[in-house]
Amino acid sequence: MADNESLFHDLPRRIRTLTHQSSSGTILNGKDSESAQPAPPPPDSDEITWDGPQDETNPQNWRDGRKWLITMTCIIMSTNVTFASSAPSSAVQAIRAQFHLSAEVSYLITFTFLLGYVLGPFVWGPGSELIGRRPTLVFAMSIYTLLYIPQALAPNIQTLLTTRFLCGFFGVAPLVSGGGVLADVWSTDKRGLSMSLWSTSAFLGPVLGPIIAGFIVDSTSLNWRWVFWVGMMFAGACTLFTAIFLPETYAPVILLRKVKERRRADPEGSKQLYAAHEKQDWSPWGIMKRTLFRPFIMLSQELILVLVTIYICLIYGVMYMLFEALPIIFVEKHGFTIAQNGLIFIGVGIGTVLGALSTHFLATGYPQLIKTWRGFPPPEERLRAATLGAPVFVIGIFWLGWTGEYASIPWYVPALSTIPVGFGISAIFISFLSYLIDTYLMYAASAFAANTVARSLVAAGSQLFTVQMFGKMGVGYACTLLGGVGLVLAPMPFLFFRYGARVREGSRWAPGLDLKVKEQIEEEKIGMAV
Repeated sequence: MADNESLFHDLPRRIRTLTHQSSSGTILNGKDSESAQPAPPPPDSDEITWDGPQDETNPQNWRDGRKWLITMTCIIMSTNVTFASSAPSSAVQAIRAQFHLSAEVSYLITFTFLLGYVLGPFVWGPGSELIGRRPTLVFAMSIYTLLYIPQALAPNIQTLLTTRFLCGFFGVAPLVSGGGVLADVWSTDKRGLSMSLWSTSAFLGPVLGPIIAGFIVDSTSLNWRWVFWVGMMFAGACTLFTAIFLPETYAPVILLRKVKERRRADPEGSKQLYAAHEKQDWSPWGIMKRTLFRPFIMLSQELILVLVTIYICLIYGVMYMLFEALPIIFVEKHGFTIAQNGLIFIGVGIGTVLGALSTHFLATGYPQLIKTWRGFPPPEERLRAATLGAPVFVIGIFWLGWTGEYASIPWYVPALSTIPVGFGISAIFISFLSYLIDTYLMYAASAFAANTVARSLVAAGSQLFTVQMFGKMGVGYACTLLGGVGLVLAPMPFLFFRYGARVREGSRWAPGLDLKVKEQIEEEKIGMAV
């Protein structure tokens, strides 16, 4: 969901410093300012860095008002591209009738879009690192917007499916780089609220899609093509907003521009200067190692990553299964129109917002933990909301299944169950993705890439069997199956709290800086006792 390896471009130096201090017995001063983080070694005099801690070109030093405008830009982009993933689900029946499609082919309308989500991150992740956040996002959003035209004018299903795939491929860029933009401008102790709001937008988009599209499809004066025309208008407005208000935020690219300006101003005196960005391996092989091979190597070696990916695949798949399952409950059993069925997603939206808020409020003590742990608190502290979301998600799924199974039960009873379902999805998703960031640090982008590919494949695949599953098994037993898997996985955040540190000790990819800090704190206590 985010290009997080770039969020920690300064970590290797800090890790080397902390490891050196740990091995040499140097004690970190827990009362220092700057979040009590270990000071990096003196930089190379020829390397271009910031002009002091108050350098105004450093995105971390920008005014809060400007940071919140950038945050709002990321939220708008993410809401828009996830809206595009779900909006056509309300128009499937109309598209199917016009093109004379089988049910199986009609499911591909959402499947192909999500398939674009699978492949897009391998381009937009490295792209945002190589040339910067702004050009990557403005370009991807512009092409994504233009791709609505052939969708709206599609003369056949082949054109529609091809352009849906390309739309997903370009549209996933804000989901890949949005978290990186926020981490570029917000410090660790202030990042929580902005990250929670941005993560929530990735759920609000799919919720808004069926609501708005449902009213378009039910309108007597509009046809299904207006779902795409309205989507293009929304996308165009978001792209224009991005082009106007999103500056370049990626520190290595800003510093690269800085050194190039100095070379132009003084070619002879600046010929020895360089930016760290120039020293990275941007060869095709270097990019492939980071984006194609490393994520799957990690997935094969990291128990934490495997378990988290399985859990997130479940809840992400359930979210997209709702687009097919809710019409079975409310249209077929309760006689709702397409527009009325779309309104049921309001409950999911309320739940996701509550889940994000719980994540934020349960992390209000995190800035103090940063000080106590010298900049590197245990990653397990990010899982507090998941310990609440895990059981609530299971309750919501069982509630939806067995109240939605019977038409005699009033419609509002299963409708209310979408609130705990949305709450659980949001709390689990945000908590565990934050856990991956803090666990793998400079390797977080690779962990995210593996997780993103897996969950997008599951979400895409779920479109191919959800209707058959709920039709053959019944709503109650289908939800029981999903809830049963959720029940098996529900102890995971509690088990990570107890055993996570022990598992990370044997990890090849998790730096475990909190473990080193813990050793130093214990050495300090022993020294004070002596």
